[in-house]
Amino acid sequence: MNKSIIKKTFLEEALPNLLKDLNLKSSMAVPRITKVSLNMGLGADAVNDRKVLESVMEELKLISGQQPVKTTARKSVASFKLREGFAIGCKVTLRGERMYEFLDRLLSIAIPRERDFRGLDPRSFDGRGNYTIGIKEHIIFPEIDYDKVQKIRGLDVSITTSASNDEEGLKLLTALKFPFKN
Repeated sequence: MNKSIIKKTFLEEALPNLLKDLNLKSSMAVPRITKVSLNMGLGADAVNDRKVLESVMEELKLISGQQPVKTTARKSVASFKLREGFAIGCKVTLRGERMYEFLDRLLSIAIPRERDFRGLDPRSFDGRGNYTIGIKEHIIFPEIDYDKVQKIRGLDVSITTSASNDEEGLKLLTALKFPFKN
């Protein structure tokens, strides 16, 4: 099985450069991407129509290549006609080869298809080296058949790294050739 482009870039270019750049003694201390989480929240749409959740779960399965898990409401909100325990979205956590393969598709195919794309925002780190991308239209992924989509939805992609701070996380993702704005 051939290695993904991201994994190959990490092992051949990013690892030696980050080792030198961050002044680390061991290659095991170099920050890495540990997991990628995909999340689609539906809110009131899922409460009103159960079939919406099933179709969104199928679309997320096509995007990720893995079966999604339903997410439920933590609190009841009367104004949204929402009760605690109602299914209001779905999520997937990718690790290992599936994670690298998804990142390859995200960076090389999906993100360039986004309308008016000028680069990823380098300020979307959480303070601990993890990065989140908000995608406005899930139809940028080639796996999604545009004709079968009922409604265009948003998607959150959270990239969890082993970096201890935002600077290390930014250096890691820049070394992996993420298209950040200048």
